Order: sequence, then C-alpha cells, then structure tokens
Amino acid sequence: MKLQGQEEFDGHSAYENVPTGKLDSGPGSGPSPDTDSQGQGVPKDPLLFIQLNELLGWPQVLEWRETGRWVLFEEKLEVGGGRWSAPHVPTLALPSLQKLRSLLAEGLVLLDCPAQSLLELVEQVTRVESLSPELRGQLQSLLLQRPQHLIQTTGTRPCWGSAHSRESSRDEEAPLKEQRQNALRQKLPPGAEAGAVLAGELGFLAQPLGAFVRLRDPVVLGSLTEVPLPSRFFCLLLGPPALGRSYHEMGRAVAVLLSDPQFQWSVRRASNLHDLLAALDAFLEEVTVLPPGRWDPTSRIPPPKCLPSQHKRLPLQMQEVKGPSAPRGARAEDRHGHPQHTPSPELQRTGRLFGGLVQDVRRKASWYPSDFLDALHPQCFSAVLYIYLATITNAITFGGLLGEATDGAQGVLESFLGTAVAGAAFCLMAGQPLTILSSTGPVLVFERLLFNFSRDYSLDYLPFRLWVGIWVATFCLVLVATEASVLVRYFTRFTEEGFCALISLIFIYDAVGKMLSLTRAYPIQRPGSATYGCFCQYPDPGGNESQWMRTKPEDRDDILSMDLGLVNASLLPPPECVRRGGHPRGPSCHAVPDIAFFSLLLFLTSFLFAMALKHVKTSRFFPTIVRKVLSDFSSVLAILLGCGLDAFLGLATPKLMVPREFKPTLPGRDWLVSSFGTNPWWLSVAAALPALLLSILIFMDQQITAVILNRAEYRLRKGAGFHLDFFCVALLMLLTSALGLPWYVSATVISLAHMDSLRRESRACAPGEPPSFLGIREQRLTGLVVFILTGISIFLAPILKFIPMPVLYGIFLYMGVAAISSIQRPCCHALGEEEAKGVL
Repeated sequence: MKLQGQEEFDGHSAYENVPTGKLDSGPGSGPSPDTDSQGQGVPKDPLLFIQLNELLGWPQVLEWRETGRWVLFEEKLEVGGGRWSAPHVPTLALPSLQKLRSLLAEGLVLLDCPAQSLLELVEQVTRVESLSPELRGQLQSLLLQRPQHLIQTTGTRPCWGSAHSRESSRDEEAPLKEQRQNALRQKLPPGAEAGAVLAGELGFLAQPLGAFVRLRDPVVLGSLTEVPLPSRFFCLLLGPPALGRSYHEMGRAVAVLLSDPQFQWSVRRASNLHDLLAALDAFLEEVTVLPPGRWDPTSRIPPPKCLPSQHKRLPLQMQEVKGPSAPRGARAEDRHGHPQHTPSPELQRTGRLFGGLVQDVRRKASWYPSDFLDALHPQCFSAVLYIYLATITNAITFGGLLGEATDGAQGVLESFLGTAVAGAAFCLMAGQPLTILSSTGPVLVFERLLFNFSRDYSLDYLPFRLWVGIWVATFCLVLVATEASVLVRYFTRFTEEGFCALISLIFIYDAVGKMLSLTRAYPIQRPGSATYGCFCQYPDPGGNESQWMRTKPEDRDDILSMDLGLVNASLLPPPECVRRGGHPRGPSCHAVPDIAFFSLLLFLTSFLFAMALKHVKTSRFFPTIVRKVLSDFSSVLAILLGCGLDAFLGLATPKLMVPREFKPTLPGRDWLVSSFGTNPWWLSVAAALPALLLSILIFMDQQITAVILNRAEYRLRKGAGFHLDFFCVALLMLLTSALGLPWYVSATVISLAHMDSLRRESRACAPGEPPSFLGIREQRLTGLVVFILTGISIFLAPILKFIPMPVLYGIFLYMGVAAISSIQRPCCHALGEEEAKGVL
C-alpha cells in the first residue's frame, strides 16, 4: 500500500485552526445569523454545505477525491467531463440507509467534540479499541492526506485543488487560496457551515469503521472541503472491500440526511446516540419508495420550482419555538378553528380625531431620509424608465378619453399637468410612496355623467365640478378625522382580487381595443376591393392623356404584368410615376397597406419581448448578472426594440402625441376655475349630493388599491399609511378641482407594476434553488422622478414623437397581464405555507 505523498497537515497550521469570526470569508460567508429573515427573533440554524470525499485507488495509490456536494440538492461530479452535474433531487437505495443505521449504532458517535483542528479531530476519531497502534498510525496519515477538489474559480476554467507539483513551503497555503477563489462561495449565504463525509474501501481494515462527530465549535479544517467554511459535522465510513459501492452509497445517505432540514435540526440538538438514531428513524418514516423496474435509477429529478413548506415536518419542539413569533399579517385561530382578525398597527383605532393620521406621520417620519437614500440603486433607474413610459401612455389615453367625454373642457394637457402635480406631491407626502396616482376608469365614468348632467341642464361644467371637488375633499377629511380607513381590514381577499382583476381586464381591453382601432384608421387593402389598385397615366404628345386598351391576361398569375399601352403601370410606384412625367390614378395611390399589419407586429413584439425578458432571470442562458439586467430592463428594452424596428422600416405608424403649447385645452378659460360662473349660488350646496357618491367611489378605489399594495406577502419594512394617503388624496382633490385638472386616485395596475419593478431578491442562493424574495425597494425617488419627467414631457415632444403608439399599447397589455397573473399567486417563494395561509 502506498499513501500518495504521505502529506500531513501540521497541527499548528495557520489555516487549520481558524476561528469562525476571524476568517476572511468575503461575500460568501460571514457571522452566523441569530434570527430568521423575518426578524421575529426565531432562532434559525445556519445553512449547511455538505461534501462527500471518497477514497479511491485501492490497492495502488490511495487518494481522497471529492465526488459529490449538497446544499439543498445534490450535485455529482461528472468524471468524464470534469464538471459538476446540474442540481437535482437526490435518490437513495433503501439498503444504504439501513446499513448506515447499523454502522452508526455500533460505531463511534461524538457530540460536542472540543477538537479545534483536523489533527485533533483525527486523533479523536481513531481512538478505537479494535485498531492496533500501527493501523491507527496508518489511518491517521490517510485521513490527514489532502483531498482533491474540482474548484470552479471565478472567471477561469475548473481546476483540481491538489498537492501535486507544489513546493513543500506552499503546500498549506495554496489550497486555501484556491478555496477562496471558489465561485460557489458567492452562492452561500453569510454564516453558512460545512459538513464533511469521508467514505471508501480500505483493505487493511478487518471490519467496518464508522464515526459521526458534531463539533462543539465550528472550525475551518484546512482544505478538507472545497469551500473554506467552518465545519460543524464530520462523518467517517470506512471498511474492507465489498461487492458493489456500499460505502459510496452510505456516504451519499449521510449527506442527504444532513441536507434534510428536519434531520439537521434534530441532530444539532441531539445529546446521545439514541437521539441520533431517532432522527434517522423519523427520516425513514417519511421516505417515499419507488418500485424497481418502474423508473430509471440513472434519471435525475430536477428541483421543484416551489419548495414545499417544512413546517409540518418540523419536530414538535421546533413548532413550539416558532409558534409565538407569527409573521406579520398572519391570522391566529380560535378554539373553533376560525381565523381571528389581528389588525396591523396601521389599522388600529385610536379613538381620537385625526389620531390615525398623527400616528401615520410619526411612523413614516423616521423613514423619510432613507426613502431617498434607498433609491440609490441601478434597479431604480430601470423602474423610472418603465413607469414613466407607462404613465405618459396612461395620461395620453385617459386625456383623450376625457376630452371626448367633456367635449374639450379638459384634454391631454390637463392630464399631463395634473398627473405631474398630483403625483409628485403625493410621492413627497404620502405614507406609501410606491403608489402611482392616475386617472381611473370609474372616476372617468363619473366625469362623463357629471358633464352630461351639466350640458342637459345648461350648467357651467367647470364651476359645478369645482364645488363637487370641494365637497368631496370635505367628506374625505371627515373620513380621515374619524379614522374610517380602519374599515379596510374587513376587506376580504375576494374583494381585493375581484377589484384587481377588473382593473387588469380594463387595461387588457383598452390595449387590444386601441390596437384594433388602428385597423380602422389605416384600413387593410385587399385585392379586389374598391380601394385597391393604383396605375400611372401618361399624357400623349398632344397634351391629352392617353387612352389604354387593356389586354386580357391569359391566366391569373399574369394579372400583374398586363400591357396597358405605354408602360407596365401596375408595377410603378407613385413617386416613380411622377418622376417619369405621369400621373398616379387610383384610390390606393397614397395609401400604405402595411401600417395596420406592421402596427400589429410592433404591438405583439413589444408585449412578447417584455414577457420573455422578464422571465429570463430564471432561465439557463447568460451569467446571473446579465439575466438580472435583462429582467430589470425588460420593458425598456422592448420599447427600444419596437422603436428600432419602426425606424428601420420607416413606415408612417402612429406616433406618441404630446402637447406642444402650455395652455388650457378649452379656449378662453383661465387656469383658476371661477367659483360660480353662470351657475346659481345654490348649486354649490346641491353639489354635495353627487359629491357624496363620488366620495364613496374614491374611498373604495383608493383603499382597495392601498390594501393590495400593502399585503404582508410583499414584506414591506416601513409600514403603510392608510390615513395619510387618504388625507393627501383629499387635498389633491381640492387642488385639481380648483385648477380644472382631472381627479386622481391610486392606479392599481401601474402601482403593482411599480412594485414589481422594485422587487429585491437574494443574491446568494444554493445551486438549484430559485432566488428568494426579500421584499420591495421602498423609496420615494422613483415615483417623484417619474412625475417630474411627466411634467416636462411637454417640452420633450421632439424626442417622444418617435415612439410608436402600438409599442406602448403592447406595454399596456404586458402590464395588464402581469397584474392579473399576480392574483392569488402562490406564496412559496415569498412566504412559507403557514405564513401564506395567514394572508390569503
């Protein structure tokens, strides 16, 4: 037997005995977290990285080689390809678990081992009575031999971390340097720990040797693992040569057990061998057995898109630990099993006038500086471009509809100005600055009814509307003073989802309807129709236009090459005809039959491209940073692609129209609306009746949207401000009524799109695990910049005029589909199953 190199670790190596807090771990590790991500004070065990080192080469040259690794899923070493396999769900043979149980029951189990280095750990493991001093020395030398790792360093090709061809003075430093460059470290969260499993066949052993060790204090054990993490568990499985790969499978079984959350929780708290075997038996009780011959054992099960909740599998003691710290928004149950409403602090009545408003102001004041500092991130730039284009498209759409509904009393300019003023003021003062204010369908219907009433009874519309707005602001302030916003806690999920679905369908309907309206503005020219055809007519030398004698084509394929006398007229475009001295004749000479089809192409291209880029984050193409950038800028890239296609072909598609002059749409009126105009004085009192109906509509529209945006599943850290938001809406109602601008409330679809563009996801995630949802980037700057840009868009007409309207309609459709797909979405990535039940 030859031990390759006979290389041992020095017991005083600077890289073996490294305290956890002193290790320069970089982005991949750090201090172990004491609580869970929710900040509820619930202890959470560190993530465990498990590595399987297998002893190969018996009876010639023995060496330890890494053959598998686990975090949540298994990765096998592809020996022929020199790379790691894709993460997959591990499958085990049942006999391997049974043999492992027997070996642990008869082997050495050390819990809370005080070893501080690999040498001390090896000495503890080899203190077995069945080993002679000579065999013990050989085994210690073998266990101290450096293993070989397939390390994928950042930006380079995979390399084998080995002791070959290294100078003896650098034997202990070089492996750790390669470990520090391991790209896997960037995927592991701070505080992660390691577990090492050593398995293999050894000819000089007469009987199997098994040892399971849990270190009292995790210690970095040199280059035992490919990632320099502090090791918590160590398992040794050696024995004489046997048929099959029994020790390899037992090593995989130990790694799978340690990667299981329930077993890991139990073994971390085990006090003796009985507890360890009880945890293994609990795992065996939940094992699913696949019958032989009904599936391919070589096939690999891909990781699920949504990991199931582990709450039901946790031991009773752990459920009791997690029980008192229920997540925010979860509902407790009474003794009959019915959910009890546990309102958040924002929705608790104080019993004082404006008490809820005062509490909202105090609560949000402490977050005000961070509302601007948290916006210093590239993701916010993408959100600004996305929401800005959506906002101006919405302003143009509703401005045009409002101009038709009010017969020109209000128009696109008022829509731009009102959106900029009201939106910017709301972002500066509101309790939930992620909300985007806009004109909505229900309010537009009320404006239409109010204008028709004024026209039918010969009333001055804008002064009458002013008093309606004054009364609405008064009623809203009364609702704020009496803390009526606490009633939103009785809104059910059905109400929220129904309202969100209605608004989303309105967006989809408007996008498709606007697109189809282009086919009427630019009709499709069909062969055989009355508007099809254009020919070039030439005058004869005497000045008279020549008369053609048409020749009958021999077949239909020859219809485009008819001889019309002097020229093949049907093949000459009008510009060429004029250049040659002819006159284009026919109803289709100046029509462009490609606009309708090309507009539809731009519409579908922008929609599908935005959808595809949004989901590229979870694809297998490109590096992670590239996928994230493409996903964050999906809508912006879709708009640029549409503009590029339109500019490349140069067709006269309808473009974005913005006002060029800063003056009211209605000729002769001032910006400040007259108090009465030609209306009688008593109309100011009668306006209270329609104002009451509008107040109810605005309260429902505003507060349902606020409830949707402040759901617990979005993990908002800075809280909501229902009273403060409604107070701001009331003041803006008074301002917009006095200036003759449209009325604004929270826009559900655009606000959801705003929040979706600011989603924060974890950078460090285990191989095969989708990025976990961390929350929303809560700040005020994106909305503020969006509305400032909306206000100055009047002066950006030379630039915005190149954006085709079909592209914006496609983005409208994308927003509607994205909002409706969020209805009753599974909460597995944001919350656990039990937490999700509390918010559904």
